[in-house]
Amino acid sequence: MLIKDIGRVVTGKTPPTANREYYGGEYLFITPKELHSNFRIKESEKHITEAGINVIRSNSISGLSVLVGCIGWDMGNVAIIDKKCATNQQINSITEFKDCVNPFYVFYWLKGKKDYLFKIANVTRTPILSKGDFENIDIPLPEKSVQDSVANALVKLDERIDNNLDICSVLEGMVKLVYDYWFVQFDFPDEHGNPYKSSGGKMVWNDELKREIPEGWSVENLKDNGLCDVIETGVDYFETKNYLPTGNIIGESITDGDYVTFNNRESRANMQPKFYSVWFARMKDTIKHLSIPGDAKWFIEKYILSTGFVGLKCSEESYAYIHSIIYSPHFERQKDVLAYGATQESVNNDDLKSIKFVIPGKRELQMFAKVVNPILETKFSLLEENQQLASLRDFLLPMLMNGQVKVGKGEG
Repeated sequence: MLIKDIGRVVTGKTPPTANREYYGGEYLFITPKELHSNFRIKESEKHITEAGINVIRSNSISGLSVLVGCIGWDMGNVAIIDKKCATNQQINSITEFKDCVNPFYVFYWLKGKKDYLFKIANVTRTPILSKGDFENIDIPLPEKSVQDSVANALVKLDERIDNNLDICSVLEGMVKLVYDYWFVQFDFPDEHGNPYKSSGGKMVWNDELKREIPEGWSVENLKDNGLCDVIETGVDYFETKNYLPTGNIIGESITDGDYVTFNNRESRANMQPKFYSVWFARMKDTIKHLSIPGDAKWFIEKYILSTGFVGLKCSEESYAYIHSIIYSPHFERQKDVLAYGATQESVNNDDLKSIKFVIPGKRELQMFAKVVNPILETKFSLLEENQQLASLRDFLLPMLMNGQVKVGKGEG
């Protein structure tokens, strides 16, 4: 069945960016960046207003829709959304599905066709799949009951992955709350269990930070300090590992990259993950974070990372604190200010000398680690579970689609 006969195809459009009244509203404005999400799109970097929606009304979508990237290296990235929104012109959406079609089945069929979409795209300098070519893709659809059974089996896996990611976000919110209370407001528990600053704890002015900090604490920079060391390039010898560029870290989610050998890997595949390490992307306006706890043997054995990351090796005692600094919006703002470059603005290791932060007392670091390290370990265990679930989904998907594996009617 041709896609144009499955539902209505909508190519996105961007409201005029010069008109500020179109932006900052309640409606998601989806770009190819959001198509890197695992399954359902719940949030977008940009939002538009009712006026913004109205000016591109015929290019907006509403209800359950399947979104497909149709240009460049985002070609074939697919996501689901179930709300009124708009996309930019690099995305074709299928919406208003016919009753005989399960939208999730279409989503999963397209999810396995990235190479095929590249093949049929028009290639000049950038691969582009036009709306007309996209509409004429023929999707073999079995009877509706079969579509439902296949889709429901796969949706259960993706919903579990999504649920784990939601839990990770809640856990990270808890970490940020404790960090802010203890190390921004300086109301960590004093020797008597009372909030330090609010209970009259002595504060002293610090010229480097231009603010008061607790007496006895110091200030150091991110490159040279007593809590973490910048990880140098170079990886231990391995037979085969999965290479993670920065683009494969999406929020709390890790998407597997290419498997490489020690000898055939590209030059950027040259960072060794370590226990109790915290990583961030060098590039400006690129928020990519990864924290590897002390019980992450599975990750160390499976992955190597890109030189597009900066890695900070911590101790068990300092890990939670450095994690909280790197995950803070304040750090990203500092990083972006320091970034430079003719074609790609980014920071180098020496730039980290300009990022100053407070060094707490040993007692406060130990207390924070005792509270936060178990939370970070729980987060990472959920990411491991998601890796296993995603591998199972990707293993089953082609076999369910071509009928090698059948799902019983009672399992939908």
